[in-house]
Amino acid sequence: MRKKTYAVAALFAAAALTLSACGSGDDSGRPVADVSVDAGANKPATVLDKPFEKPDLVLTDTSGKKFDLRAQTKGRPTLVYFGYTHCPDVCPLTMNNLAVAKKQLPKTEQDKLRVVFVTTDPGRDTPAALGTWLKGIDSDFIGLTGDFSTIQAGARTLGISIEPTSKDKNGKLVSVHGTQVIAFSPKTDAGYVLYGENATVDDYTKDLPKIVEGKNP
Repeated sequence: MRKKTYAVAALFAAAALTLSACGSGDDSGRPVADVSVDAGANKPATVLDKPFEKPDLVLTDTSGKKFDLRAQTKGRPTLVYFGYTHCPDVCPLTMNNLAVAKKQLPKTEQDKLRVVFVTTDPGRDTPAALGTWLKGIDSDFIGLTGDFSTIQAGARTLGISIEPTSKDKNGKLVSVHGTQVIAFSPKTDAGYVLYGENATVDDYTKDLPKIVEGKNP
């Protein structure tokens, strides 16, 4: 039991460090899933012993329509990432990695997969802005925006910390957020795999065929 607790603490301590890529601040998100005892902070993917429940989020998609995350991704392999379009590095890199890996799947499996980008900067990331940004990465990716407090609460259920957009020391607006990607199973709709910032195109390319089937990577 002690080892498992340590693994959880190590994992989320590592996740907190990734906040510096899009700003700086402490990670106040509380982990609500158990991590395998052999989980290492430097591993690109961690299979969770006790998966996350999919957030109960009803937001607005890039067409301006209501999008119920649970209802509209039910029974589909789903990847969820919280970030923002003005992010200078981690967010576009992560989304492009997912886009490249997705294109390695057979067309039928690509059609099953849902990749959801939830903005952490809703003040600037309007539906139109999200749509334009995602179109340059993968037009099938789902972009969601809405009330910040709702988004923050949804992220917190996944142990992901988000802070309101603020100005850095140079006066530039930044959004401080965790950089984890959570994979949800099409069989259980639970988030059972967590990817850290160090996950590469090759990691996703290798794992996606299994995730589409709801298997452990």
